[in-house]
Amino acid sequence: MKKMLVLLVLSSAMLAGCAPEVGSDRWCKAMEAKDKGDWSANEAADFAKHCLLKIKE
Repeated sequence: MKKMLVLLVLSSAMLAGCAPEVGSDRWCKAMEAKDKGDWSANEAADFAKHCLLKIKE
């Protein structure tokens, strides 16, 4: 049971590491493909800031 829990935690960490960085071209394309109704308010704001207006920090 303990091994399974460790495997689950490591798998989750590996998958989280694969997510594209917010504002990257890959992230913008992924957001364009995602249904707009599934966007959070933060995702919508980040999309506008980084993909539409191209504001870099």
